[in-house]
Amino acid sequence: MREVNNVLVKIPVTGEEAAAMRAAAPGASFDFAAPVGDTSQLPKTSKLDISPARVAQADVILGNVAPELIDASSRLRWIQLGSAGFEAYLAPGVLAPSTIVTNCTGAYGPAVAEHTFAMLLSLMKRLPAYRDDQRAHVWSDEGMVSTLSGARVLVLGAGDIGRSFGRLCTAVGATCVGVRRHVARSTSPADSLAFERVVTMDELARELPQADVVASFLPSSDETQALVGAEFLGSMKNGAYLVNAGRGDLIDQEALRAALEDGRLAGAALDVTTPEPLPVNDPLWDAPNLIITPHVAGFWHLHSTLERVVALATENLNRYVRGESLKNVVRG
Repeated sequence: MREVNNVLVKIPVTGEEAAAMRAAAPGASFDFAAPVGDTSQLPKTSKLDISPARVAQADVILGNVAPELIDASSRLRWIQLGSAGFEAYLAPGVLAPSTIVTNCTGAYGPAVAEHTFAMLLSLMKRLPAYRDDQRAHVWSDEGMVSTLSGARVLVLGAGDIGRSFGRLCTAVGATCVGVRRHVARSTSPADSLAFERVVTMDELARELPQADVVASFLPSSDETQALVGAEFLGSMKNGAYLVNAGRGDLIDQEALRAALEDGRLAGAALDVTTPEPLPVNDPLWDAPNLIITPHVAGFWHLHSTLERVVALATENLNRYVRGESLKNVVRG
């Protein structure tokens, strides 16, 4: 058994969910940053101000606290992130060496996949142009469209989100190839539902020219930063589509704008950019056949995502108190 004294909960929870957390650590004091109650209608922006003093008291944090507030707290023994991303928390000086980090991989697959799938289909069916026509009160035929039926989709990042996206594309007749750093010797049932096959990044150069759609859900790393530059875009099939819902630093945005302006790409959909927010005067805004959304594919816009996050945090709290191994450990 592990002793837990002070738990800071940064995730909005219902009364029932709060009770389940208290039951997991009955001897602990709980500090709920958001009012406990109905979570079905959260505000569009639910960033909660947390004082450094409240963070400093916690030996367990459930949810994402601004990294600079943690300040390598020697009291903090474990942080359960409410996000799949964790890179900012592993930067030097953020956490004490002994602090355990777990994330919420597995909670965001349906939300991010559906959002990016919707953006891709919008581009392929020219829906942004028809929306512009509607606002201008113009009855106009915007021309030929594309289909995912029979298309070849290359999914960079074949984890939970990539598999969810692959299943959606496969369901409408596309053939999907997953790309990940390492490939298991045997295909998992989850992979087989989403992908015809899974390859490693070493095979990217061979797969890229064959893809009608390239979708990325890759995290940020030294290997992925600016991966999608002029050479990458030049290797893509003429008339292909690019989708990115991983990290904005994957893409050289000037190279992407050039590829869209000269028509080499049929379109691109981005839920992430560099920087964020994208500056008002950034020329990327005006690139043709581009959809940009402000990093909203995930978070808690889909309520079932929040339910998954809370359920995982509660399960891990039970495991932590009992001294059991935790799920989704990214630093132990």
